[in-house]
Amino acid sequence: MMQNHVPVQAKLDPNVRAFYCQALTVASEAQIPFLLGGAYAFERYTGIARPTKDLDLFVRPGDCQRILEVCRKAGYSTEIPAPHWLAKVFFGEDFVDIIFRSANGESEVDDLWFEHAVEAEVMGVPVLLCPPEEMLWSKAFVMARDRFDGADVAHLLRACSERLDWLRLLDRFGSHWRVLLSQLILFGFIYPAERGRIPDRILRELLRRLLEEMNAEPPTERLCQGTLLSPMQYRIDVESWEYKDARLPPNGNLTPEEIAQWSASLGESSRVG
Repeated sequence: MMQNHVPVQAKLDPNVRAFYCQALTVASEAQIPFLLGGAYAFERYTGIARPTKDLDLFVRPGDCQRILEVCRKAGYSTEIPAPHWLAKVFFGEDFVDIIFRSANGESEVDDLWFEHAVEAEVMGVPVLLCPPEEMLWSKAFVMARDRFDGADVAHLLRACSERLDWLRLLDRFGSHWRVLLSQLILFGFIYPAERGRIPDRILRELLRRLLEEMNAEPPTERLCQGTLLSPMQYRIDVESWEYKDARLPPNGNLTPEEIAQWSASLGESSRVG
């Protein structure tokens, strides 16, 4: 843990802190299973405290409406800006994010998130934190122009590598194992003296897969998986260059309507240009 840092919760405005505490308490008393992620879990694992504009609660997809309902009964307003992954609970201009999947349609919150959660106390409330493996899994895909979570991944690897369930992490990435490999290679570049934190067996397995691919014929399907990493920067590939969007079935989990709605919400500032 880093020394002489000011915890995230200590930096909060008292009114915001009260709102967050109430949101955590409301969900707990309603017995709706949730996990705390975002800056609070990141600080717990890495010792890095940084300002945050919200509170991130992770729930199973089937519990999203339940937690919104109890928050509305508690007097808060709610909205669902992205029905495939995100809802919000508001208190004035402050808000809590209710997350049940990543924006690209991957990394759905399932039972394993809860089975491997870490107990903690935040703002005086007992909570469960998102497991570091699931944080790594979801953050590894965030590679957009306006947000790149590679540093978060590197810091999580540096702090947690010795206690990670590496086989479970490998299983989480599934057919997208190249994303994990790319992050591990970057970790060795970022921290040359820390390369030994990554188990040899994991790197050898990923490199074996890479070599196997190199010796095989490439697929014939014109598929762009870049949309899993950045929703806007690869629009030209799927809209003009006739690549299939990896977020759509049978490769992905989103519908065209969900993709259109989420893309529209990102605004013109995120467009390719």
